[in-house]
Amino acid sequence: MSFVSVVRRIFAAAVLLSAVAVTPAGAEAAKPLVSAQWLMEHRSDPAVLVLDIRSAIDGGGVEAYAKAHVPGAIHSDYDKAGWRVTRNGVPFMLPNKAELEKLIGEAGIDEDVHVVVVPAGVSATDFGSAARVYWTLKIAGHPAVSILDGGFAAWQAASYPVESGRNAPSPKIFTVTLEQGLLAEVEAVERNNNATLVDARPASYFDGKEKASAAKAYGHIPGAIHLDSASFYDPVANRLRPKEQLEKIAARLPSGPVVAYCNTGHWAATDWFVLSVLLGRPDVRIYDGSMVEWTADARRPVAGSRTRLDDLKKALGLGS
Repeated sequence: MSFVSVVRRIFAAAVLLSAVAVTPAGAEAAKPLVSAQWLMEHRSDPAVLVLDIRSAIDGGGVEAYAKAHVPGAIHSDYDKAGWRVTRNGVPFMLPNKAELEKLIGEAGIDEDVHVVVVPAGVSATDFGSAARVYWTLKIAGHPAVSILDGGFAAWQAASYPVESGRNAPSPKIFTVTLEQGLLAEVEAVERNNNATLVDARPASYFDGKEKASAAKAYGHIPGAIHLDSASFYDPVANRLRPKEQLEKIAARLPSGPVVAYCNTGHWAATDWFVLSVLLGRPDVRIYDGSMVEWTADARRPVAGSRTRLDDLKKALGLGS
């Protein structure tokens, strides 16, 4: 073997070892849900970044984080840090490419870390925050993201150590590679002719008995199937239901592409996470504008079962 060949082989081996060295948290990086025990065993791994996203939605926020959090965790308030932005007058939309790169990079995240998203672990709506952050990181092209199963509540229930105060992130450079197949724009929803629209809101919203304050009309997008995101969640255990139960709940949906929506793309993130990530259903997207954007144009149709009696009750202060 020539000297040049030996040098080439040594160089190739060095490149391979370098690639292995930056693989985030080994094979576990691909798991969408990790346990408190797994996080306890890996929290000191420099390739693992714990992202605490508690906010006013779960009754927490930076104050709750500063009081107690997973040691080493970075806080990024789901409701305030910029995970959802206002665009063209529509609130809670996906940030654009530049906004995503700034948000993710300033949180200390680059492509080489395994991000573990930590919600409070207190409700189905709270889990929606984690699912939306997970979806946002995935649509930005991040390769390794997990959600702490049961959230911070599960960490505390296991009597694992906590710390107080605030950890400052070390800003990184993150380059967004948008995964457009995870997002449904309003134009695609308007011309939809083959995807199943899935409404992730509570039945009262779907039926038109109440609406989000930012929505301009009651009801749902015509043709949508109702699949409340809360049905996937076990309120006693404060985590998603076991996979076999998730499969039974999702079995009512026809095969083919799915577009999940709600009021602002928050509850829809849970439906997307369950259907696409946990159950492996192909071609599931989120319409992040959801009913707030849909009803902003009065020409777009809505359906529902709201009656004049419902309107009268609202006028009398007895209903929504």
